[in-house]
Amino acid sequence: MTIGTTIAIGTEIPRFQVKAVSGEHIRQMALILRDPNPIHFDLDAVAAAGLGDREINQGGVTMAYIVDMLTAWVGSGAALSGIKCRFRGNVRAGDEVIAGGVVTDISGGAAVCDVWADLADGTRVLDGAATVALP
Repeated sequence: MTIGTTIAIGTEIPRFQVKAVSGEHIRQMALILRDPNPIHFDLDAVAAAGLGDREINQGGVTMAYIVDMLTAWVGSGAALSGIKCRFRGNVRAGDEVIAGGVVTDISGGAAVCDVWADLADGTRVLDGAATVALP
C-alpha cells in the first residue's frame, strides 16, 4: 500500500491471483507439513474419496493466499494481527484461485476486512475476516 493512500470502509483490497495451483507444490507442502492425508499426494485416494482426479490443496495453503494478499496490500506480514476463516470447498491442482477482500471497519489504526478466496468460476472456497494495522 502506498503511504498516503486513503483507506475507508468499502475500500477493496487488490486481488491476489494464483493462475494454476501446482500439484507438485501440494505434494511438497504435504511433506513439509507432515500431513499424511493421501488426498494431497495419492490420486487413487482422491478418486476413492469421491473428490475427482487431482490433488487437493491443503486448507492452510489456500488461507495463505489471503495472507499473501494482505501482506502485499499493507507492505508487511507483521501488520496482520488476526485472521479467521471458514473453509467452504476444495482447491485442486490446476485450479485458478483469486483472493479478495474489502474493508468493513476502521478503528484504532487497524482495518477489519472481509476476505475470501474464489475459484476462477466464482465458486467461493474460503471466506472470513482479518484485521491489519494500517501504516
